[in-house]
Amino acid sequence: MFRSALGKTLGFVGYTIQYGCIAHCAFEYIGEFVACSGPSMEPTITSHDVVFSERLSRHLCRIENGDIVIAKSPFDPHMNVCKRVIGLEGDKVCTSGPSDIFKTHQYVPKGHVWLEGDNLRNSTDSRSYGPVPYALIRGRVCLKLWPLHHVGALNQSPTGRVVKRSD
Repeated sequence: MFRSALGKTLGFVGYTIQYGCIAHCAFEYIGEFVACSGPSMEPTITSHDVVFSERLSRHLCRIENGDIVIAKSPFDPHMNVCKRVIGLEGDKVCTSGPSDIFKTHQYVPKGHVWLEGDNLRNSTDSRSYGPVPYALIRGRVCLKLWPLHHVGALNQSPTGRVVKRSD
């Protein structure tokens, strides 16, 4: 009886470890569900919206201007940020705020991206902390899942600040 109980317990532990490894690989390499908070991406994404962030684009270097991404915060590695890609390496981006009289520009260095929130007046983004290393990108947001009446693909930038590529 003891051997039977021990065998069943070890079998259960083995299956639990296997399924845990599969779940870890799925969330690490395929995608994850993210609950967003904060006003920086309004009106596209508001607080308490749930989105799906896929990871394959990051691994295949397929992040493009206009994509919304989840990235590690350059200030706090324990926090993620949700921002829109405004410029890729080599792009010339406007670094000024919407109310600045004099417009300043900067080139995005190699291996970096320029991230900004859609709510320019209430977003801490690359205008504050500069270009973000590509390695900090966790995934590309492809779907809004919650609230249910807004389920679907995400729309274009309401600010129109995305750099147009000529290649």
